[in-house]
Amino acid sequence: MSRSSIQKPSKRKLALSALVFFACYLVMLFVIFLMIVLNDPSGWTVFFHKHFSSILSLIVSVFFLFAIAFVYYAFEDAEFLEHLPNIVMMFSLLIVSSVICFFIGRYFHPYARPFAVFAFLALFLFNRRHALFLNFIFSFLIFVIDLFTNTVPTVDINTEIYSSLLLSFISGTFAIFLSGGVKTRGGLLLSGVFIAAPTVIVVLLFNIPEITSNWIDYFSAAGFRMLSCILAAAFALVFLPVFEKIFNSLTVFRLRELTSTSAPLLMRLRDEAPGTFNHSLIVAQLAETCAVAIGENSELARTAAYYHDVGKLKQPDCFTENQGEYNVHDEITPELSADIIRSHAKDGYDLLIEKHLPKAIADVALEHHGTLPIKYFYNKAMRYSGDADIKDFCYLGPIPQTKIAAIIMIADAAEAATRAMSDRSTERLERLCREIIEERMDLGQFDECGITIKELTIIKMTLVDAFTGVHHHRVEYPSIRFNRDRQAVSTEEEHD
Repeated sequence: MSRSSIQKPSKRKLALSALVFFACYLVMLFVIFLMIVLNDPSGWTVFFHKHFSSILSLIVSVFFLFAIAFVYYAFEDAEFLEHLPNIVMMFSLLIVSSVICFFIGRYFHPYARPFAVFAFLALFLFNRRHALFLNFIFSFLIFVIDLFTNTVPTVDINTEIYSSLLLSFISGTFAIFLSGGVKTRGGLLLSGVFIAAPTVIVVLLFNIPEITSNWIDYFSAAGFRMLSCILAAAFALVFLPVFEKIFNSLTVFRLRELTSTSAPLLMRLRDEAPGTFNHSLIVAQLAETCAVAIGENSELARTAAYYHDVGKLKQPDCFTENQGEYNVHDEITPELSADIIRSHAKDGYDLLIEKHLPKAIADVALEHHGTLPIKYFYNKAMRYSGDADIKDFCYLGPIPQTKIAAIIMIADAAEAATRAMSDRSTERLERLCREIIEERMDLGQFDECGITIKELTIIKMTLVDAFTGVHHHRVEYPSIRFNRDRQAVSTEEEHD
């Protein structure tokens, strides 16, 4: 069961969310007012006087649409409402998409309006479930704007108004399902071509009476509709980086950019802490595989794993994987050593926030050790004094709040443990992974992330399979050296 389904927001948070919703509603009304004015700069006052009832219907209709959105999230995803930037971004998408459609429709052609731009943006900035619901809201928003304002510049206004409802809903829905697996910006642009087919069919059906009287306009309408879908993908490509930057949001495109070898923090990690960098690469592969196995976001898991140990950049030589023969911990107290080791979680969080990386990634850096004890230095302190407080040798938490943080907690420990193993048989690997998971369960590390026993079992078996593939048995190769005449000069046996 997900956390969002068991946690209810407080009345104060709901009230604050409702206030933000209402403020965004007023902004939306103001934008629609500007559309009416821009569409007829000299006659908009006459329009308001003549169509007062239509304006009132518009105000009420938009209010009910936004109220439906608020009630839906209050009951189905209260956590979404608690994060106020989500609400602001949602309404920003509605406003930007509406404005784009208005200007394309007014200055180019009504059928060229790129309705699917909203669906593309909502899909990559939120997720499929949010995008499907919000596309429904956007489609009816466009419909009521067309129905109650003067923003549809066409002679056959009834056909255009009702076709806009179908076109926005159909193009948006197809865009969401056809683009769900897109991983590149080029793939997004190609999706715009594919979603054209169903919307072109709708346009042709709505304009069948014109096929005999005005066949040029009939087929030009289909051409404009095809163009609109390509424009939708192009506008999405333009505005996605803007929303990513403003709201520090995660998209599959940004996740891939963050895992590029040219990403600044990864370059620092590679140069200043090469051992940590190599460890992070392996943990990323393990975390990605485990995330796929339990249906979590594999791209996010891989990216978070790349950055989970960046806090070690503050003192890289204090961590075993970056050390040579000299070990600084031989010269300091176990308490100080434990303090240095556990501080890398908070240092990593602070560094990622300072560099404006998404909070979801920073949270994993903070949570991936939870409140686990640092057993090596606790044991060392007990040998020295015989009286050590375990609280002084524990990470400060918090414990994992998401399944991805839990995956990385397990993968991180499993990778470090297997590195020190001499016996890497399947049975030994299975026992090791089981012990790692059971210990963390006993210490309550998974109490707040919503992960299930079944998912932990899947993670365990996935890790065993992955380690078995990496550490499989190798045949013995003869070490034969050849001279330039290709004659063997030695035949000693060695292991590869």
